[in-house]
Amino acid sequence: MGFDMEFQPTALPEVILIRPKVFGDARGFFMESWERRKFAAAGLDVEFVQDNHSHSARHILRGLHYQIEKPQGKLVRVTSGTVFDVAVDVRRSSPNFGRWVGVELSAENHHMLWVPPGFAHGYLVLSDSADFLYKVTDFWAPEHERAIRWDDPEIGIAWPLPPGTPPGLSGKDAAAPAFRDAEVYA
Repeated sequence: MGFDMEFQPTALPEVILIRPKVFGDARGFFMESWERRKFAAAGLDVEFVQDNHSHSARHILRGLHYQIEKPQGKLVRVTSGTVFDVAVDVRRSSPNFGRWVGVELSAENHHMLWVPPGFAHGYLVLSDSADFLYKVTDFWAPEHERAIRWDDPEIGIAWPLPPGTPPGLSGKDAAAPAFRDAEVYA
């Protein structure tokens, strides 16, 4: 039995929304979240080296993160709750430099997002809590980790926060530099 996946480029063509085929019945559901041959056929012939799992409460915002050396591609999904997931092109040579795309990922829609190397990544939890899982193409290298301020006006991400509600941020994310001051890719 074959399991289909739909690979849809977003407004930033390298960032791909993936809609797996979900088979459900009274017992629950089954889906493939990763199948090397299908991803390779869709142009995503990547090797993952690490899986990560993050649990966060409502209005926690993680990001915008990237590694300036040893850049990571990320295949992200949500297994509990709902997030607004964002990718920002931080490749100076790209015609989309500084542009962003955001999608809703949830346990209900089962969608995944491919965020390639060269993009900053972040997400905001929209539900009471969320479990966020992601596969990465290179190992975590804290010495190369970089961040950009979540509310940078040059990027202008339309985070779906209720008016007057600040996000919960880590100290590192609260102190992240503005986009114009951030170290980016050539």
